[in-house]
Amino acid sequence: MDKWFEFSLNGLLSITLTAVGTYVAVILFTRLGGKRSFSKMSSFDFAITVALGSMVATTVLSKSVSLWQGMTGLAVLYILQLGTAYLRRYPVVSAITDNRPMFLMKGATVLHKNLKKAKVTESDLRAKLREANVLELSQVRAVIFETTGDIAVLHSANTQQKIQDWIIQGIEE
Repeated sequence: MDKWFEFSLNGLLSITLTAVGTYVAVILFTRLGGKRSFSKMSSFDFAITVALGSMVATTVLSKSVSLWQGMTGLAVLYILQLGTAYLRRYPVVSAITDNRPMFLMKGATVLHKNLKKAKVTESDLRAKLREANVLELSQVRAVIFETTGDIAVLHSANTQQKIQDWIIQGIEE
């Protein structure tokens, strides 16, 4: 508790230099790894983003982790992220790393079983419908709980308009 108020010019300088080095490493690795490094495409992407944040904080603030150790850890995480992004092209890997999107509504019908499975309340659903400017349930073609946790509302005032199969391919009933 006494160290909370301790000031050391050496400590301040080492934190500053480590933060700058880590910042440069994150920018470099993100440029090499692409925008997907911080995307929210799947639960795996989210986990990597949290791990990267934790690793950056530990590298900058912990005396037990050197800048080189932190940069090595960051590089390994980025390599794992890129490798997994590549391997996700294969269904067996994709099934392990990715959530499947699921219908919350099909047409004007609310799928209560899927709401419960997705842990989405009717109140959340109504809010998303309002956010999408849905005025009547008859306008709704589908509401989908995406792999990212976002809710997509597909709607049209034209009651005859159907959703192309390609758009709803792979969505859990």
